[in-house]
Amino acid sequence: MKYGYTIIYVSSVEETLGFYKRAFGFAIKFIHESKGYGELETGETILAFASHEMGDINLGKYHRANINDMPLGIELSFTTEDVNAAFKKAVESGAAPIREPEQKPWGQVVAYIRAPEGSIIELGTRIGG
Repeated sequence: MKYGYTIIYVSSVEETLGFYKRAFGFAIKFIHESKGYGELETGETILAFASHEMGDINLGKYHRANINDMPLGIELSFTTEDVNAAFKKAVESGAAPIREPEQKPWGQVVAYIRAPEGSIIELGTRIGG
């Protein structure tokens, strides 16, 4: 068994891919011709987005993430050497700030933002690094 994908259902796959490209520099790996599914170049594990229409087909009923609703109890975590710069760039690219960068007692610098499609994203240095 190997962890392969995180798939987030969104209103617009193209807009979401564009945000993640602008905010974090992830290249677009694949987008289906229907524009209902797309993937980013994020390393070994794939971060993908699918349309809510695909979610309806795959899941039936589910709670859709929405920037105007209380966030879901899950977050994406991206590591970076410069949390302050990453936080600033993400907010300038359309993310909503949740928590400014701060030094944690265990030595990690961490910040939290909310992506336009509603996902919570942690930006942090590597633990112990």
